[in-house]
Amino acid sequence: MRIAISGKSGCGNTTVSSLVSKELGYPLINFTFRNLAEERHMEFWDLAALAEKDDSIDFELDRRQVEMALAQKDCILASRLAIWMLKEADLKIYLDATVEERARRIHKREGGTLEEKIAETTARDAKDTARYKRLYDIDNTDSTVADILIDTTRKSAAEVAHIIVHEVRSREKG
Repeated sequence: MRIAISGKSGCGNTTVSSLVSKELGYPLINFTFRNLAEERHMEFWDLAALAEKDDSIDFELDRRQVEMALAQKDCILASRLAIWMLKEADLKIYLDATVEERARRIHKREGGTLEEKIAETTARDAKDTARYKRLYDIDNTDSTVADILIDTTRKSAAEVAHIIVHEVRSREKG
């Protein structure tokens, strides 16, 4: 089963996807801007700024993710656009949380001040939404393409992973 998991920064995408991958034994595909920045020996924010001017960066990243997923029979593709880009996904999950909670999680991971992280997260959301709309005509705030919407604001990553694993096992039996 191919599972696509999407959500904005700080929703728990990477953590939840890792837990689900481990529980199900499915390979995790989580190739992100951070990975691409490392490959190119760049800082993440520098690559993000470059991507705003150079569409080929998004196209490369998204193409490579889908290719990696299609090369697998069973996998989990975790990315901002996975539920839209991996049309062959058997299960599409959208993770959501309040901007305050997402910023709190990012603050815990990256440091700085919470106020800075709220401002950065809000700005990044707006830029990402505009870019995805322009590049692919995808509205990443519209979760209706997902099979399951999970609000992670008050849930631990383990609780969210449990919901997903339970759904996968139910579908495997059905």
